[in-house]
Amino acid sequence: MTHRYLLSLDTVPAGGGRFDDAWARGLFTEDVRITTPIGDHEGIAGLAESEQATFAKFERTQHIGTNYMIALDGDRAAVRWNALMTHVHLSTTQQARGAEPGGHFDVGGTFTGEVVRTGQGWRFRRLAVQAVWTTGQGPLVLTPKTEATMRSLAGGSGN
Repeated sequence: MTHRYLLSLDTVPAGGGRFDDAWARGLFTEDVRITTPIGDHEGIAGLAESEQATFAKFERTQHIGTNYMIALDGDRAAVRWNALMTHVHLSTTQQARGAEPGGHFDVGGTFTGEVVRTGQGWRFRRLAVQAVWTTGQGPLVLTPKTEATMRSLAGGSGN
């Protein structure tokens, strides 16, 4: 489940776009709660659109997970893993910054959550992403929550 989720963040199907209703329903419960450094989302409605808008800020990404911990308890499980997340900036972002193409923004962090067994298989009911460190500049436009996270990781001085 966790590997499938991370791979889905980086796989762009032929024809573009990667996040749709089928993607959301294949990974999350109707009542999912997601907390990230970018913002929070509750419920499956609008989740695919939110993810599409987030990932549209980057040319491509790569999410690598490791040190998985899974505590199975019947039809639910608590999960936790570490991740290295690389976000390659759009060429337009690099041009606006006067930088060469290929620049990236890297995040080291943790994912924690709860998955539950449904009639359609295992789905995330809760997922929380916490940034532990960052390198490089974030996207050109940051959410207020992202700005606060970047300030706190840089000791209050920005990135």
